[in-house]
Amino acid sequence: MITVQLDKKQKKNIIIAIGALILVTIFFCTLNRWTGSRTITIENENQEGVVINADNGDKEEKLDEEEKEANLISGVECENSKARPFAVMQAGDWEAWPLSGISQADLVIEMPVMTNGITRYMALYACSEPAEIGSIRSARHDFIPLAMGFDAIYAHWGGSHFALNKLNNKIMDNINALYLDGSVFFRKPGISAPHDGFTTIEKLREYSERVGYRIESNFEGYSFYEEESPIDKNGKISVGYPSSYKVDYNYDFEKNLYMRVRGNKTDEDKLTSEQISAKNVVIIFAASRQIEDQYNDMDIEGEGEAIVYQNGWEIKGKWSKDKNDMKSKLFFFNEAGEEIKFVPGRIWIQVVQINQEVEWVVE
Repeated sequence: MITVQLDKKQKKNIIIAIGALILVTIFFCTLNRWTGSRTITIENENQEGVVINADNGDKEEKLDEEEKEANLISGVECENSKARPFAVMQAGDWEAWPLSGISQADLVIEMPVMTNGITRYMALYACSEPAEIGSIRSARHDFIPLAMGFDAIYAHWGGSHFALNKLNNKIMDNINALYLDGSVFFRKPGISAPHDGFTTIEKLREYSERVGYRIESNFEGYSFYEEESPIDKNGKISVGYPSSYKVDYNYDFEKNLYMRVRGNKTDEDKLTSEQISAKNVVIIFAASRQIEDQYNDMDIEGEGEAIVYQNGWEIKGKWSKDKNDMKSKLFFFNEAGEEIKFVPGRIWIQVVQINQEVEWVVE
């Protein structure tokens, strides 16, 4: 071993050097906090910039922003972009109006549950988590293949025997309030049954994780435009559901939104008191037949005529869903046979009987 002897002056110089190094380290740590993710340039004698990058929590925030991807149903960037959606059945009865949380759904399907009669809603939630959703209503067998086509977890309060026969045979992941009243679902006081049933996305997710349902979506997704290109004219869509169930969408080209009206009344979300709106409105024409006093059957597998409204334009074409695969995607094609792209934002699908009229008037 070699021993080096240092005199007092050398020892002093070493101590000073170590102290200076500590001070420089403290300086840059403090600078790191002050400057965030900004770039600092120190000029030297030759006026050449020496660049120092100082990162802090802002970098983490930027990474969070970069991790957000577009949801494959709505095309909107969100933290839950890859989450498997919940397809929640909601009431079409006027006694339950206005509904809570439906304006925040990524996609909504409205369809007759009586031939020439009342409609019901299935709202899909992936990106948004409203404070509550309801009122929740029973399952119908026609909605099951539509929910499966979006790889959704189906939430409902009981159901027709046609629907329950399928669901009890585990045709798809579902959450039935009949067995979970008071935990995953709850009844709100002051509202008469059967319109008093509600739930939240948080409760649905917690239950799904507990029973082992897959949480990440396998839905292949739709295609979306990179930019909106609205026309400079307002317009109106009239959907010919009977009597008080008639639906209109007033197109506002300045907002590029279709503002929803039901039974000649502004259709609002109870949570926000704001009018329900959509970026895209889709019409599906399908045959309906009554199979029991309370239940009908809609031909929502196969293909038929369709109309897509977006950017103030009316695009006529067809819809298609494989009859032999209930999990198949619901496609929309224009008259040239090309799959239709959507404007990023909420989609409302109106399933309409073949005998019901749909009118588009540009104002």
